[in-house]
Amino acid sequence: MTILADLLSTVFERRYRIGGSSKPDNRPLEALTADLIGASGEISGQTVARSILERYEGMEDDAKLAFFHHLAQDMTIDAEAVRSALDAYEQGQSKSSYRAFMEASEPPRQELIRRLNQVPGATQALVHMRADLLRLSKGDDTLQALDLDFRHLFASWFNRGFLVLRPMNWDSPAQILEKIIAYEAVHAIDSWDDLRRRLEPEDRRCFAFFHPAMPDEPLIFVEVALTKGVPGSIQTLLAEERDKIAPQEADTAVFYSISNCQSGLASISFGNSLIKQVAADLALELPQLSTFVTLSPIPGFARWLKAEGHAHDVTDDARMTQLAAYYLTNARRPNGAPQDPVARFHLGNGALVHKVHARADTSDKGMAQSGGVMVNYLYDLARVSQNHEHFAASYQIAASPEIRSQAASAEKSFG
Repeated sequence: MTILADLLSTVFERRYRIGGSSKPDNRPLEALTADLIGASGEISGQTVARSILERYEGMEDDAKLAFFHHLAQDMTIDAEAVRSALDAYEQGQSKSSYRAFMEASEPPRQELIRRLNQVPGATQALVHMRADLLRLSKGDDTLQALDLDFRHLFASWFNRGFLVLRPMNWDSPAQILEKIIAYEAVHAIDSWDDLRRRLEPEDRRCFAFFHPAMPDEPLIFVEVALTKGVPGSIQTLLAEERDKIAPQEADTAVFYSISNCQSGLASISFGNSLIKQVAADLALELPQLSTFVTLSPIPGFARWLKAEGHAHDVTDDARMTQLAAYYLTNARRPNGAPQDPVARFHLGNGALVHKVHARADTSDKGMAQSGGVMVNYLYDLARVSQNHEHFAASYQIAASPEIRSQAASAEKSFG
C-alpha cells in the first residue's frame, strides 16, 4: 500500500450517514434537482443534495423508477444546442468554443450526480442508486443512457489510482469479514470456521480493493492459496484436513476465487488491476514463486454442451476435458469474444488457458454448471501484456499445447 493510499484511507476513515438535514424539504424532486443544478453555494448545494438523497433512500421501487425517468428524460442533452456548439467549434477551434461544445454535449444529469456526491457518504449511496437502476431498468431502453452517465462518472471516481489494496486476514475487523462471507460469489463460505481456514493459515491469503470514500466496503477481493504445484481440485484445495506448508516452500500462487462486491459498480473493472497487483506483491514477498494460476469455474460449459447436443458422460474424464478445452478455445459470441464469461475476464487480462481438470468441483453448483470441470488460467508475467494485446485486438486466445491438443481431439469426434 502506498503512502498516498494510506493517507487517503486515513482522511476518509470517518463514518457518515446520509441523514442529518435539520428540516425536511418537501418540494417535488423535480424542483429539488433543478435547485441543485442551479445552486451556486457549496453549503446550499450540500443541503439540497442531502435532501434528494434522503428522499430517494425512503422511496419504493415505483417512485425510484419515476425518478430515474425524470433524470433520463428531463435532464438529457439538447441536441440542437450540441449541433450549434459543434458548428461554432468547427468554424473556429478556440478554447471558448471547445468549452461551449463540452458543456452542451454533457447532459445536466451528470453534473447533478457530481453535486449529489458533495454530501459526505454520498459515494456509497450513489453506488446503491446505480444498483437500483440496473435492477429496475431491465428491458427499458429509455434508461440506458442514464446508466452510461453513471458508468462514465464511476470510471473516474473508482480509477485504480484511488483504490487501496488491503490484505484481509483473521485479525481484520469483524464487520469487514462478515462482508467477505456475504460477498463470496464463487465458493460459498459456510461458516466462520470455514472463513478462518481460508484466512488464518500462512499458506492462505486474501486481498481486497477499497475506496477511501467507502472504507468499510470491499469492492472486489481475491482469495489465494500458496501451493506446491498446480492444483486440480477445489475440494482438495479447501479441505478441512489438509497438509499446510510454509509460504517459503510454495512454488505456486493460486487465485481460486475472485468476487465483485458491489452490484452498483458492474462493468467498472477492478479484477485486472487486482490480480496483477497481488501477483506482483507476492512475487516480491516470496521470490521463489514461479507460477501464478487460477483454479476457475467454467460457468457456461454445461449450457453449451446441452445447446450443441454433444454427447458426454461426466465420469469420462478424458472426454470431459477434451470438450472443455474445445469450448474454452472455440465457443464464441457473435462479436468473436469467448462465450464463457470467466474466460473472457482472464483472457482479457492476458492469461492463457493452461490446463483443464475433470471432477475438479464436485459440489452441486460445480456439477450443474460444468459437469465438475475446472480450468487453470496461467498468468505468465512475462507474457501477460502480449497476450492482452492480442486478445484486445482480435480475441486471439492464448492456450497451452495440451489444451490445443485436447481441443483438436474433441473437434475430430464431432464428425
